[in-house]
Amino acid sequence: MSHFSDISELERLAIWNGVTGRVATGKEAALAFVELEPNAVVPEHRHPNEQTGILIRGVLTFTVGGERKELEPGAMWVIPGDTPHDVVAGPDGAWIAELFAPPRTDWSDLERLPAQRVTLR
Repeated sequence: MSHFSDISELERLAIWNGVTGRVATGKEAALAFVELEPNAVVPEHRHPNEQTGILIRGVLTFTVGGERKELEPGAMWVIPGDTPHDVVAGPDGAWIAELFAPPRTDWSDLERLPAQRVTLR
């Protein structure tokens, strides 16, 4: 087993309608690359995992614990476990990277989609 992988080789997870993710999971944390289609909605939800993220591309309207903010690339967030949050992607969609600690176990039953090439430049 290699310690390295390429994001384009990771299978995609169908998280919500218009939202897919790819995950590299370790023992204590999981790093997810999440792609949101234009105007995709992540409904309000909560989970026990702490969630730290950064917006790479696009714009988001993010609500965490009742605080709403419009985010542009470079914006970061930290969501304590069990805190309600939701997201709406802008008209061009969005790419985000998020760290979950501990790793999410609730994504193990999500539909698996074939890997797909990603160009991060």
